[in-house]
Parts: sequence; C-alpha cells; structure tokens
Amino acid sequence: MKRIIIYTLLASAVSGITSCGENGKKPDTAQNDSDTSITSLVTGKYFDSCITILASDGFEGRKPFTSGEEKTINYLETQYKNLGLQPGNGNSYFQEVPMVEITSQPSDKYSISGVKGKVELKYLDDFVAATRRIQDQVKIENAEMVFAGYGIVALEFGWNDYAGVDVKGKVVLVLVNDPGFFDSSLFKGRTMTYYGRWTYKFEEAARQGAAGIIIIHDDKPASYGWNVVRGSWSKSRLYLQAEDNNMSRAAMEGWITMPSAKKIFTLAGIPDTLMKAAGKKNFKAVPLGLKSSVIINSTFKKSTSKNVLALLPGTEQKDEYIIYTAHWDHFGKGEPVNGDSIYNGAADNASGTAALLEIANAFTQLKEKPKRSVLFLSVTAEEQGLLGSEYYAKHPVYPPEKTVADINIDVLQPFGKMKDIVVVGKGQSELDEYIETAAKKQGRYTRGEPDPSGGWYFRSDHFNFAKIGIPSLYVENGSVSVEHGEEWGEAQKEKYNNERYHSPGDEYNKSWDLSGIIDDMRLLFDVGYRLSNEKSFPGWKPGSEFKAIREK
Repeated sequence: MKRIIIYTLLASAVSGITSCGENGKKPDTAQNDSDTSITSLVTGKYFDSCITILASDGFEGRKPFTSGEEKTINYLETQYKNLGLQPGNGNSYFQEVPMVEITSQPSDKYSISGVKGKVELKYLDDFVAATRRIQDQVKIENAEMVFAGYGIVALEFGWNDYAGVDVKGKVVLVLVNDPGFFDSSLFKGRTMTYYGRWTYKFEEAARQGAAGIIIIHDDKPASYGWNVVRGSWSKSRLYLQAEDNNMSRAAMEGWITMPSAKKIFTLAGIPDTLMKAAGKKNFKAVPLGLKSSVIINSTFKKSTSKNVLALLPGTEQKDEYIIYTAHWDHFGKGEPVNGDSIYNGAADNASGTAALLEIANAFTQLKEKPKRSVLFLSVTAEEQGLLGSEYYAKHPVYPPEKTVADINIDVLQPFGKMKDIVVVGKGQSELDEYIETAAKKQGRYTRGEPDPSGGWYFRSDHFNFAKIGIPSLYVENGSVSVEHGEEWGEAQKEKYNNERYHSPGDEYNKSWDLSGIIDDMRLLFDVGYRLSNEKSFPGWKPGSEFKAIREK
C-alpha cells in the first residue's frame, strides 16, 4: 500500500490538539449573510486536511469495534469542539449504538444433493453465508430447497412469491432486485423499490419462517460484481443488538453466484429459464426436490459503537432542525488484495465525513447564525447495513416532526468540475427544487440517477430518515465533465466501481482533483443554509411512499 500518512497531522488527530484548518486556526473568511457568494465559505482546505487523516493507514479502515473507531470518533469530537459546536446529545458528542459483532465461518463446502447427485459450492468462490443469530453454531441439515422467485410480498403491486407455499424450516433461493428490472410494466419499472433490496429479502424470508435464505447474484440487477459480495461477506459483520438475540431471523443468510444457481437448477432437473418465469405475475414458488446442508460456526462480541453529534443552535427557531449526515465507518482490515489488507475507504466515506466538517466550518463562519438549529451527525456502521442511522431513527435525539430535512453525504469523487449533479431518488421530495436552485447558481443542472435499478435511494443513511417521514436529500457525483465530456465522466465512475469500490484501492492522495468536490459541498451548504433560515417545511411529493408517514 502506498503510505500517505502525514505523521504530524496523524499525531495531532489522535491527541486532539489541532483542528483541520491550517495551524489549528479557523480561516478568517466570514462574509455578510446577504452576499451572494456566501458559499465561498466552503474552501476545500478543511476537506483536504481532514480526508488525509481519516483515510490514512493509521486509522485502519475505520471499522467499528476496532482501534480505528476510537481514533475516528475522538478525532471527530475534537474537530467539532474546535469549531465551537455544542454537544449534540445533551452534554455528550456521542450517541451509543449497541451492536453485536458476529464472525461467521461457514463450512468450506455448501452441499446440495438430489436424486441425480450432488453439487458442492466452494466458500467465497461460489457462495457466502453468515448468521445473525447469537449462538456458537447453526446447522442447516438436509433442509428442503424452494425457489421463491424474487422473495417478495408486495400486495400493493399484486405480488406474493410465497403464496401457497410453506417454507418453514426450508432454504429459499431468490433472485436479486425486483421484477421491474426486466419488465418496466411491473413495480416501478427500472427504478428499484425497497422490495428489491437484499435486506428486505432476508427480512421477508424470516417472516415466512425459512431456515435459510440465499440470494442469486447477478451483476447487472445487483449493480455490482461478485467481488463486492465476496469482500463484504468475508469479514465479521455488525448488527444492532436485539432482545431475542436475533433468533427471529433465518439461521442462514447468504448469496450464491449465477453459475452456481444454474448448477442447482440442472441438478433439480428444472431448466434455469424458471428464473425468467419468476418475473411474471402469478408466479408460484417451486420446490426443487433438493436437500442442502451447511454448518456455520460463529464467535460474537457485544459492544457499543458510537454516532457523533454536534449542534449549531438556531437563533430563533431553535427547536427546528436541519440534519447533515455522513457515515464515518468503512471495512477496516480484510482479505488482502495485491498484498494490501487495509480498506481505507477514502471516497467511501472519508470524503463525506471530511465534507461534513468542511460544511460545519462554513456555518460557524457566518456573521449571522442560522435561525434554525443545524445538527452534524456522523453515523456509524453504514457499511454493515445503515445501522448507525437506523439506531438514530429509532432513538431520535431531536423530534422527527421538528426535523426539517436530512442532507446526506456519501462518496464524493475527485473527477473535477461537472456540468450536472445526480439527485438520487429524484421526484421523491420538494428538496429537489432546493438543489436545482443551488445548481443553477453554479451554471449546473440536476438529473436523476442514470440507473435507478440499483436501488441507490435505499443504500445510504438518508433512507432511515425517509422511513420515519423526514424529507431526505442524497446526491451523487455528476458525469458530464466540464473538461472531458460525459463519456469520460462515465468511464471514471465505472473505473471506481470496478477497481476501488469496497476494496483496498479506495485510497486518498494529493493528486485528487478537488474542484468538483468543492462545488458539490457548496451546493449542499447552500441547500442547508436556505432551509435553516426558512419557516416552511419541505414535503414529500405525491406518489412518494414516504408522504403518508410525514402527514400522520
């Protein structure tokens, strides 16, 4: 690994002596609030120095429950204190998030047998599996297998893959995404619904009483390759603690490759075209006539991770809140790639964490502080299933009905200036108009994500705020490069997804072009600044599944 630690900065970060700004001092750039160039308070200086530290090898990939967590949360607390922000949770900058770390080690082989023989799948190459249950060992012994289509029960779409079949004690095999991916007349077409998310499929299988749930991976409908699945599931995983020790979950949760799925269908004597048939209305689950067996040994550790909260109180409407969120965590140390085992997570999401500090600094530089309060919330365990934001949403420090909006920052890319900005889930809320107005000031335009089939609106922390009715904004890097055009911009995104996403290759270096990142930070600062000085609340648009929650 290319070592990019600046040791003096790292030492300062760990000891908590200095802030991100030059020489530990805030830049003297305060302006009159009526100045149209107020977004120039976002300079990028804080961002650069903060991401250098947060993405360094010394922070060990920022995985919860490790020394990397302690370094990270202490560093964030120090920065918020140095900015003059108040503790966001009473007298504390921390919100404890009780979690359990489970290290699951499946058998080397996942055995599937039938009258025509046996298929043995190899761990990591062909399958991954884990358990959420807090027990030393779970066994799947000769459990019947059922192909349950997409594993979806969505009555509003007239869909029930579990209708007429009893899967209690069985292993269900399901497809990734939802039927709209292949048939635009179903669900929301290419825009993935929550029913397409793997987290939902695991939850539904548990509700149906399944002993195990296996998702068939497919690159395009999943929107990522098997390497991402393998990398994420080869390490210990974190979950929120549950009173029942997660015994209500299926004993086994996992994935298999598409070639492995085809082997299973061949063994069952069933054509793999059944997978295509599963995308038709009134599809019925099919017992495969196969038995599957695997043993998963586990070690577990209950502990507490932390969200980090800092508050800038409002001057007039103090009991109304704008929340900025970014997850501080990544994967820590894992399976080596080219001899490198540290998953630094520079773009994902040291960039968002550093941006949160940059924007917080900009708010503190205002001569006239915002009328509404602004909360800066650095959440834990996003990479483990949005756990930190889920915990906050279930245990909010500030009333959801008084929370105006959430502005989430997750992955800022160093591709330079862009003509566009991607609004993930565009059409969901009136926040669309806020970001459009801010973009026009920069001579830019907004658009929805090019591939909504990836379910990106359900894949970052804003989603947990949306689920409790809070309008939530999440933007991604644009693709239409000012200097190089759209084809080049799309190629950069593809290269990141293929080579650096969730891998040790996601590192920071000083060659990054920060100009586009600065533009994006200014956009998000502009939106929050406007919201913080209004009296109205933005709402959800008609047709949003979150509108009714807000209006209860």
